[in-house]
Amino acid sequence: MGTLLHLAWRNLWRNRRRTWLTSGAIAFATILIIFILPIQEGGYAQMIDLSLRIFPGHAQLQAPGYQERPQIHKTVDNARALANALRQSGHYKAVTVRAQGFALMSSAERSYGASVVGVQPETEKSVSLIPGMVTEGRYLASDKALEAVIGSALARNLKLKPGEEVTILGAARDGSVAATILTVVGIFRSGSNEFDRFFVEIPLGTFQETFGMGNSAHNITVLGDNPQRQRVLLDHLQKDASGYDLAVLGWDMLMPGLKEGIELDRVSGYIFYVILLVIIIFSIFNTFLMSILERTKEFGLMLALGARPGRISSVVMLESFLLTMVGLLIGTVIGIAITLYLDSVGGIPYPAEVAEQFNIPLDRMPPQINVINIVAGPLIILVTTNISAWIPLWHIHKLQPVEAMRTV
Repeated sequence: MGTLLHLAWRNLWRNRRRTWLTSGAIAFATILIIFILPIQEGGYAQMIDLSLRIFPGHAQLQAPGYQERPQIHKTVDNARALANALRQSGHYKAVTVRAQGFALMSSAERSYGASVVGVQPETEKSVSLIPGMVTEGRYLASDKALEAVIGSALARNLKLKPGEEVTILGAARDGSVAATILTVVGIFRSGSNEFDRFFVEIPLGTFQETFGMGNSAHNITVLGDNPQRQRVLLDHLQKDASGYDLAVLGWDMLMPGLKEGIELDRVSGYIFYVILLVIIIFSIFNTFLMSILERTKEFGLMLALGARPGRISSVVMLESFLLTMVGLLIGTVIGIAITLYLDSVGGIPYPAEVAEQFNIPLDRMPPQINVINIVAGPLIILVTTNISAWIPLWHIHKLQPVEAMRTV
């Protein structure tokens, strides 16, 4: 084996330019995969976390069927007591209670339909980013205050400013008319014009009194340590709410469009990786095909002296393996170094205006570093490139010693 390895290594450097060009292509592909994949996965993780922090949370407890068909009478009874029990369990980063309904919002000049959400001001700040998105005025002060915080687009449509009054007219839980007059104390800007056009937050106590909810609400929203550990979070919720007839929903059920969008983007990324891999495979294939064709006379002489085709093929396969490993080692070292550097500085920076507009607490996209993201790409390159090197070997097995030695 040592002799074969020595021969393969020596043969590899017969044509140094070709060897370095091929190994350089492999190294470049390896750097791209090791660098891009953690950034891509880190971007997904940040996108998921920020999207869920705007409003939905990492998981929710709801009445069965509410998610499919939201109706005001599908409620979570004694919601505050259950939320307090969840907080005391220590399994969750934050817990808040919400109630939601549809109502007509009227100012002195205009009327628009909107989604009115009753929230607990003191706990909502720990779950949602909306309290930090208030650009005019302030957030809700107390649980029973006659106040409202509305989206910027809705405020523009209703021609409202902080300090002005808005009338809410809707249907209560028992079918009666729900009506109240609230003071707009704040206007928020989430970065989504559609969201800002229909969303209104009022204190939970005010909502319950206006809409005849009693001590009921429509969901208990939970924030965990990491949305990537959803299974653990849902298991805790299932256990802690086992005595209640409630549906436990993870973020993928609360925001199916987000999950589908990420999967679609991930597929497009995989297509890029496949194209990159095909280029590398053809590079290896071309290198060894040219190498074998150039050495046809040499192989013919070796066969005439009694060398077996299998032994010659073993040497060529070792050459393929060593060439790939040279490129992989260079690419892996550089790729890991770049990724670790980006991780040490917090990730790839993006404009501060974007972070300010969307109330993002970070101004960088951090990479998600794990064994799979680092090892998967180089391993796939190693396997596929060495498989591609088998194709030119058929030429060796078909050689006839006399004819091969006559090759010019």
